[in-house]
Amino acid sequence: MNWNTEITELFDLDYPIVQAPMFGVSTVDMLVSANDAGCLGSLALADLSPEQSIELIQKAKSLTNKPFAVNIFTHQIPARTVELDRKYEVVKKNLKELALNNGLEVDFPEIASINLTPYQEQVDALVEERCPIVSYTFGNLDAVSVQKFKAVGTKLIGTCTSVEEALVLEETGVDVICVQGWEAGGHRGSFLEEELPRIGGFSLLAQVKDAVHLPLIYAGGVYNGRTVLASRELGAAGVQVGSILLGSKESALQAFEKNRLRKVKEKDIVLTRSFSGRYARGIKNTFIEEVESAGAILPYPYQNKLTAALRKAAKEQNNAEFVNIWLGQSISAYADLSTKDILKGLINDTEALGK
Repeated sequence: MNWNTEITELFDLDYPIVQAPMFGVSTVDMLVSANDAGCLGSLALADLSPEQSIELIQKAKSLTNKPFAVNIFTHQIPARTVELDRKYEVVKKNLKELALNNGLEVDFPEIASINLTPYQEQVDALVEERCPIVSYTFGNLDAVSVQKFKAVGTKLIGTCTSVEEALVLEETGVDVICVQGWEAGGHRGSFLEEELPRIGGFSLLAQVKDAVHLPLIYAGGVYNGRTVLASRELGAAGVQVGSILLGSKESALQAFEKNRLRKVKEKDIVLTRSFSGRYARGIKNTFIEEVESAGAILPYPYQNKLTAALRKAAKEQNNAEFVNIWLGQSISAYADLSTKDILKGLINDTEALGK
């Protein structure tokens, strides 16, 4: 099939396939391996400090001479209030009891000790590093940040989960829109309103294609040649894949997490706010059931920062019931091959079907 699209031309790629930025799972080695396949590797920086961000960017630059995308979270940080502080103590108490009842020793942080970095500080670091491609999620960039990126020639990829968000991104001045379907694993990139998905991914993709005039990358349930071709037919100039790379050699998931991953059934995959305070799709476990049953969940990023200590303790015990394993709805083999080989397999499958 003809792989030449607006995405391959814009980012100088062989194939319009993007390795998803999966914070905590994707690695610099995964990025390099994706680049070696002729695809676009992504560096997940989430809400790291500027210093941490620069360190990872420079490491990636030292290992590949090809362009890669840098991904950040552009959320607004909720102001601390008396009510937020009160709720934090309630949730912390619930989590302490949950941890103790399940043999986990956890030192939960006080709210005053949590360090929250405004994304604008990351923006300045990325501009300093002259990152050629920046993707973002959880929010929309402010006008000043957009101007800073444009001044150094950075191409911007914004994330939408609705037609309304796509229109806002187009008005903002992004170069490409990533349309995130409800099938996608991990956190939802909603920013106009945080709610459960209204429509399926392919329906959303087709409607966004009709509404905007920018190249689209589709993310959500893409795992074989048929889903790549379907995305292209509905208007995507490229696709983003993440879940099929979870079992790869470069994945940061530990062996016990990959073992749970390969036993997953359709009914096990759910949307939840329990780990981070934002909706994310992953494998249901005891933690999700207990936290959702308790009912009290903090807004992002406070819930995420509070539960991090518990997840760390669970990882140390190889306990899959108290870690987040984000996963999309298209179940696959989760091969333990290199990212390059997995992506090449996807490319070959697509080419065989597209002849």
